[in-house]
Amino acid sequence: MIIHCTKKLLDQLKKEPMLVDEENPLMSWHANLLTINRRKTVVLVNDKNRYVIVLHGLKAKDFNNLNEIVIQSIRSAFEREGIKIDAIEQYIQSSNEITYTKTSDRKLVARMNRACETLYLFENLLDSETIFQPTLSLRLSRDLVGDGKKSYFHPNEMMYMDLEEFVGSSVFQTNALELRITLRLNNFKVFRKILVPSNYTFRNLHNVIQTAFGWQDCHLYEFYIYNKRPSNNLYHPNHPAYAGKEYYPILNLVCDEEIFSYGSKDIPMKMDTSVKLAEYMPTKVIYIYDFGDNWTHDIEVERVIENYEFNFAFCIDGEGTTPPEDIGGEGGYEEFIKILSDQNHPDYEHIKNWSSYQVNRDFDINRVNRLLKKSLY
Repeated sequence: MIIHCTKKLLDQLKKEPMLVDEENPLMSWHANLLTINRRKTVVLVNDKNRYVIVLHGLKAKDFNNLNEIVIQSIRSAFEREGIKIDAIEQYIQSSNEITYTKTSDRKLVARMNRACETLYLFENLLDSETIFQPTLSLRLSRDLVGDGKKSYFHPNEMMYMDLEEFVGSSVFQTNALELRITLRLNNFKVFRKILVPSNYTFRNLHNVIQTAFGWQDCHLYEFYIYNKRPSNNLYHPNHPAYAGKEYYPILNLVCDEEIFSYGSKDIPMKMDTSVKLAEYMPTKVIYIYDFGDNWTHDIEVERVIENYEFNFAFCIDGEGTTPPEDIGGEGGYEEFIKILSDQNHPDYEHIKNWSSYQVNRDFDINRVNRLLKKSLY
């Protein structure tokens, strides 16, 4: 692997630039050194496809060990992308010797500088607890870029194509779940049918649901995972309230560690970031969003798909408009519909004005899929 460094980075590394001959642009990166929040930050941009890798909070000793850190940062980002382990290792093994040289191409330097400028727009994604920044790397790699010929592309998608050509096969291969997610309403039909990689965490699934239903992710949420009660055991020993019911809860997944202080002692709790769908599904799951309005979503697995060759969720069907946020649950939503259908209602103008500030839209499957594809789940 060749890293073309700015003078600032070469000075920090205390290295003389080495001469390089022929180079494979997929194995070649341009790199710059920045200071963000008083911490040293290295930005690498792939010469072939403009994929971005970010390192943050580097100390002097880390620059002495930069080879291993760069390799691990690439591995970390690719794993977050969902790229197959053997494809990652094939790329890494071809890149295990790193050569540092100076920048040599004005066009590539300009592209690197563009990535550095964009980084400042998303510095809130920086994780101060670790050098590796896969979340920010993935976000920057989804920024639409131009090739100077009135053609535009997403660096992450180009990296997938380049890796597929490099390894000679698809770089994504996992199982997926076809989920039917139904918003539990008595008088309205709102559902989405979505293909979701089974290696997603439940936090990823939360993000998918927010996107698919058009929620604004402004409230707390939780998941409950259920087991089917054996026919010879009608009572769950710790939950007499569930006596006689077909399913009983075995796990509560939460979004904030503070919730551990308030949860039930009878139902185990975990953070939703720590559990993957494949660990429990297919099984009965409910998702509750906004503990005030209590929007409950029933999640059913309709089928398991083998060899899913994508790293993002995909909506294949749906119906119904999601209620506005903070409407007061289904009762408030029904009153909202009633008022808007009657121009003579004394609250009509107020509710019409309030609703104009809400973000909810009619279900648009194409828009949902555009958002799902570019997300960082």
